[in-house]
Amino acid sequence: MAFQERWFGGKSLDRVRFLLAAFAERFDQFPGALEALHRLVSADPITRQVLCHFHVQLSDPLYRSFTGRFLVRRRGLRDASVDRDVAARWIRDEYPERWSAATEVQFASKLLSAASEAGIVTSKKDPRTILIPKVSDLALGYILYTLRGLRFEGSLLENPYLASLGLTDRFLEQRLRVLSGLSYRRLGDVVDFEWAYPNLIAWAEGAA
Repeated sequence: MAFQERWFGGKSLDRVRFLLAAFAERFDQFPGALEALHRLVSADPITRQVLCHFHVQLSDPLYRSFTGRFLVRRRGLRDASVDRDVAARWIRDEYPERWSAATEVQFASKLLSAASEAGIVTSKKDPRTILIPKVSDLALGYILYTLRGLRFEGSLLENPYLASLGLTDRFLEQRLRVLSGLSYRRLGDVVDFEWAYPNLIAWAEGAA
């Protein structure tokens, strides 16, 4: 069906099968994701870009660590940039003797390309400047309601998903206080979330 109806343009049958398998891994294992996204078809391109980045992070631990930790640390440097050699060294340090040097360079290139597509780094030649992408309320709501139904490392306030988008500390709290679909309060170390919807699909129905 996907090939016959040209969902992916003029891609070959083998390529369409590969893309469908990749999408299944990125979306099917997360309850309600596809149904919620069907309700958000009118979302602007930048919001779609952020949501794709988020789902790649969910399904790919290497990309999640690269964008949610490594690039976040480098963003705080005076020269907030990265290149292929730096990325390859990070892979080598994180996974010593796991892959050949050629594979490390290949992975580094793919990680940078994916981060560029997400608006996390510039798309120009190395060195690439590390960016903070624009995150709409729609994208932030989707991420929070998705994480609410998952077990993940960190908390709703501190995690690699939001950190990769520059949403940390006071800036994140400012966004949460005015975000529709939930109520956020903090008193000292006590944090309270009140959810307006029972799950991601219900939130998407209300947000559409």
